[in-house]
Amino acid sequence: MLLRNLFLVTIIIFLNLFYCCSQSKKSNIKIDNELEPIYTTKIVVPNLKVPWGLAFISENELLITERSGELIYFKDSIKKIVKGLPKIYVKGQGGLLDIELHPNYNENGWIYISYSSFNDKKKGANTAIMRFRIKNFQIIDEEIIYQAKPFTKSPNHWGSRIEFDNDGYLYFSIGDRFNRDENPQNIDIDGGKIYRIHDDGKIPNDNPFVENLNSKKAIFSYGHRNPQGMVKHPNTGEIWIHEHGPKGGDEINIIKKGENYGWPRVTFGKNYNGTKITNDTTLPGLKDPLFYWVPSIAPSGMTFVTSKIYPDWKGNLLVGSLSFQYLERVVLKNEKVIKREKLLENIGRVRNVKQSPDGYLYVAIDGKGIIKLIPK
Repeated sequence: MLLRNLFLVTIIIFLNLFYCCSQSKKSNIKIDNELEPIYTTKIVVPNLKVPWGLAFISENELLITERSGELIYFKDSIKKIVKGLPKIYVKGQGGLLDIELHPNYNENGWIYISYSSFNDKKKGANTAIMRFRIKNFQIIDEEIIYQAKPFTKSPNHWGSRIEFDNDGYLYFSIGDRFNRDENPQNIDIDGGKIYRIHDDGKIPNDNPFVENLNSKKAIFSYGHRNPQGMVKHPNTGEIWIHEHGPKGGDEINIIKKGENYGWPRVTFGKNYNGTKITNDTTLPGLKDPLFYWVPSIAPSGMTFVTSKIYPDWKGNLLVGSLSFQYLERVVLKNEKVIKREKLLENIGRVRNVKQSPDGYLYVAIDGKGIIKLIPK
């Protein structure tokens, strides 16, 4: 009996040690619950399934991408479907993804989308970037300006956020396509990267890897997992992203030219079964995140608040959470996170958040639609 009890105690100690060792170090800034909302909400675009991308043409005109493959034009409570999209691979996390207007849209009419694109034989897919114009709710002048390769059957980790910087360069993300051991650390192939191109798809002469013989010349940074948030900082003009970690280890990163952000050589996350990916959370020559989430919030969509409509939030970063179903307010000081707060708790899977031209905040929620935050 004594031996049996000793054996059971040994097993319990071992399991506790294994459990503790399998957990990632939690984020150093705990999230606060919202005390008293300073806003009310109003559904302005109802009945959407997975509203992935939002682009405001004006304060009351909105383009919305449904991941299922619909491009919606919304104005005055009326939805109209824009026709003429390319064939889209709709599977898993793939489909019609982000959308962005050219900075000079009012002059040139260019619209940019990211989507999951088939190869010619429809035996695989990868992320593509297309630009086009719209006339009479029909796509015209369409051009694929970047096609990631190789085409694979993986339905996950497409990345796909799009953003322009102050110099008119187009940035976009492509996830590691669920091939972490090959794609993110290899600049000769696509996946697990942030890219920078001209608005017509040409490669900038000063991109970091243009002199490398076999590299993908559009790559601007690498070592990423699956970035699904991207925004230009309103003051510095730098591109900020967030990306999904595995089990823990979601990150906020400021994108720097030619830098390696480490995935999967370093991470604060674990495999989904709790086992280690690596012992390292930082290594020389690899860029550390500005912030990491443990546990993972599954971040999607992000924006900086610059509007006077929400004075207490000005300069804050808003990030959607798919897994915990809230909007997170991230307070920053000198490029460090000093406070986190839950907004819209239990609202649903927050897919995106945008500030409109007139300064109001709009939040896209899976299975519901798009809501407007109206200060009390």
